[in-house]
Formats: sequence, C-alpha cells, structure tokens
Amino acid sequence: MKTMRFLPYIVGAAVAATFPLMAGVYIQQVAITILIYMTLAITWDMLLRSGQLNFGNSGFFGIGSYAAVLLFLNSGMPAFPSILLGGLITGGVALLLGLAILRLRGLYFAIITLALAMVFPVIARNLPGLTGGAAGRMLPVVLFRGDAAQTYWLVLGFTVLVILFSELFERTRIRFALTAMRNDEKVAKSSGINVYMYLVFAFTLTSILQGVAGGLYAHIFGFVAPESTFSVTFLLLPLTMALLGGIYSTWGPVAGALILGVVAEYLKLQIPYGHLMVYGAMIVVVTLFAPRGVLRTLKVQTTRLLAARGGR
Repeated sequence: MKTMRFLPYIVGAAVAATFPLMAGVYIQQVAITILIYMTLAITWDMLLRSGQLNFGNSGFFGIGSYAAVLLFLNSGMPAFPSILLGGLITGGVALLLGLAILRLRGLYFAIITLALAMVFPVIARNLPGLTGGAAGRMLPVVLFRGDAAQTYWLVLGFTVLVILFSELFERTRIRFALTAMRNDEKVAKSSGINVYMYLVFAFTLTSILQGVAGGLYAHIFGFVAPESTFSVTFLLLPLTMALLGGIYSTWGPVAGALILGVVAEYLKLQIPYGHLMVYGAMIVVVTLFAPRGVLRTLKVQTTRLLAARGGR
C-alpha cells in the first residue's frame, strides 16, 4: 500500500525527467515556461498561507531578471552566479520593503504590493544608462546556447527545489505559525508567535525564489525590458494557477500550473490580446464554483462517491 501511495509521484518524476526525449523543441519551450510559472504559483501560495495577499510577484520576478542580466553584462559574472546573486539582491530588496510594509494587513498590504510592482518598471524605464530604458537590455548569448533539453532539465531542477522548499515549509513550525496568523492573529500573538518576524522571513524567502525564477527566465530568453519583464502576466497567471489547483498547499499550484499552462498557451495563439480577460474570468468561476480548487474538489467528490458505493 505504501508503494502504491508513492506510485503517482514516481511516474510523474519519470515522465518529467524523460520529457525532452519524447517532445520536440517547441513543446519543450512551452514546458519550460510552464515550469517557471509553476514556481511563481507555489511561492505566491507559500506567503498566502499566512493570510497575506501579495500582488508583488511580477515586481520581484522583474528585479531578479534585471539584476541577473546587469550583473552578467556589467561585471562579466557567469550566468549561474548572476542568477543566484540576482535572487539574493531581490531578497535584500524584499527584506527592506517587508520591514516597512508588513505591519499592514489584508487589503492594505495587497494594494501596497501591487503599487510597488507598478513602480519597479517605471524606475527601470527612467534609468536608461543602467537598464537600457524602455528598450531594455539584450544578452549576447542565452543559457546552453539555446539547447532546449538542457534548459528544460535546469528549470525542472529548480522547480523540484521550489517544491521541496514548499513541502519543507509545510512541515516546520513556520507553517503552523503562518496558519495560526491566518486563522486568528490575536490568538497567535497571545501564544507567543512573533507574527511580524515570521512574515518578514516568509516574504523574503519567497521573493528570493521569485528573483531566481526571473533571472532564469531572462537568461533563457536573452533580454529584459520594462513592459515584458514586469508584465502583469507574471502576477495573474500564477495567481490563477494556484486558485485553480487549490491554495494553501504545494500540489494545488502544481496541478493548476499544469492545467492552465496548456490552456494559456492555446489562448495566446487564439486571442493574443484578450487572454488576460480569460484568466480573470477563470478566477471568478473557480472562486464561485470550486473555491477549494480542482484537487480538493476532486478529492471530496471521490471520497463521497466511494462512501456512497460502500454504503450500498
């Protein structure tokens, strides 16, 4: 029975690892993009477990992208160290901002993070000597010189690392502290939980991972520009993925990313200027009819069906 429990994970890991051997270059590129979005969905959900709704994903993703590219171009730093350092720089920015804004709660925190995400591209646009202004900056060479299979395995490795971080996060005292905050912050404080410091830690950690994802994305596609690098898509799509699959978990965002990633690619081809409206509509539909997400809804329905059959 224990072996059967882990069988889906073993099969999923085998399929993911051998995917480039079965798919063409275009499909591999789509898979790479889906994995990047998956990491953003998981990290967005990690902070949401505290009850804090963060709309700054696209901003920290963009900071990581710009930091990695500028380090590579201006200091001659190799690609991988620039990506990692870009993530740490993103974490440093998040730490400073978190210390200032994490006294806010609920809608106020959501609004301020959204405002910050909108400010970052304005700053990038107005520093042309450093960032290239509205035109952005181009890389002379991309990761692995564009080899899709090697790039896929690298991004898959990072995604697995983010999943492990999320699962570890779920099994530590941090998770219980964040859940206590979400349920009742006053009770959490009275129990001796330092709410503010736990929030700062979670905000900084998730921002580092988002920054690394941004650096990977920039080095894979070879450029950064304010409009595209700080695109609202890097907020809306991961958010929708997490809601679709099921929030407050690791595997909900993973499932949502796999489902919506394929749908999103199709929508971009069919309605390139209207797909964001579809994402918004999906958020409304999921919130109204499957608030627990696809995974939990299926689990509940399956349990009811088995119970009904067993009762006959």
